[in-house]
This record gives sequence, structure tokens and C-alpha cells, in this order.
Amino acid sequence: MKNLKDFDIPFKGLKEGKHDFEYQIDNTFFEHFDYEEFNGSNIKLDLLFNKKSTLMELHFEVSGTVNINCDLTNEPFDQEITSEYDLVVKFGDDYNDELEDILIIPHGEHQINIQQYVYEMIILSVPAKRVHPGVKDGSLKSEILDRLEDYQIDSDKNETNTEEIDPRWNKLKNLLTDK
Repeated sequence: MKNLKDFDIPFKGLKEGKHDFEYQIDNTFFEHFDYEEFNGSNIKLDLLFNKKSTLMELHFEVSGTVNINCDLTNEPFDQEITSEYDLVVKFGDDYNDELEDILIIPHGEHQINIQQYVYEMIILSVPAKRVHPGVKDGSLKSEILDRLEDYQIDSDKNETNTEEIDPRWNKLKNLLTDK
């Protein structure tokens, strides 16, 4: 995988202190990673880059929407996402990214590429269960939802079954409540 040059930060020429970077991310970014779960995306990334004498601190903030398919109805909808992530970049003998929030780069490096951190942060900010807002509030009309309602178990049938319990079992329930 090639690095996206837009996400290279040349820190050698930057003065010590805080620097702001803004990125607008769309589906071309995700195509670079061969990630095809999003139908579309409109994401804004704000990066606060704080350069110090011995290390660098990066604070990522992501906000925007991704268009994804609902897990229940397969209807596309816009899912809002927001996320924050902090990364500390230190200098060392060898490159090391084993720790989640610390990156060690060799002393001779003059730039870092943040594309992998941005990609992972966005992917992890999308909920694991993707449910269309219309399903939650009942406003979405879909054939799949109608079919699911046909197969749903009625709660009235369950209540009648619980009332017809053999009285001998009720004595056993008392053992749990008596102390």
C-alpha cells in the first residue's frame, strides 16, 4: 500500500509549538485501503500537531457522516460519527508502532504519515450494529420490516404460557426467595 502524500506531515521545518491541519475525507480515501463498506462519506478531520523538543503530540478529531446500509433492512442511511484520538510520537533507534498511542520513529526521519491512524479511527467510530433511524422510531416502511413483523413472536402467547405453570414448581421458586 502506498502512502497518500496528503497525509504526510513534514515536521523538520515546523517550529516548536502548536500547528493546525485540516483534512476533508471522502470515499477516495477508503478506496485506497480497499474498504467498500461505505456508500459515501463526508468527514472532516482536525489535527492539532504540538511539536516539542523531544517529542510530538498529535490530537485527532473526526466528525461527519458516512452513508452505510442498515443491518436489518439493507436500506442506506447517513450515520453521524465523531471520534477523538491522541498519539505521541517519540524518537528512537528503530521504528516501533506496537503501542496503541505511542509511535517511535528513527532519529533521522523528517516526516510522519498519519493515514493509517485516521483510517482506523474512522472505521472504529462507526457502530458495530448499524440500524436505520427509521427502524428505531417506526417511520421507515420497508418490505423487509413487514416480513420481520410476520415472523415476530407475539408477547400475548408468552404471557398465557407463564400463567399455566404447575403449582408444584411455584414451591421451588419460594426456595430462591426464602432466606
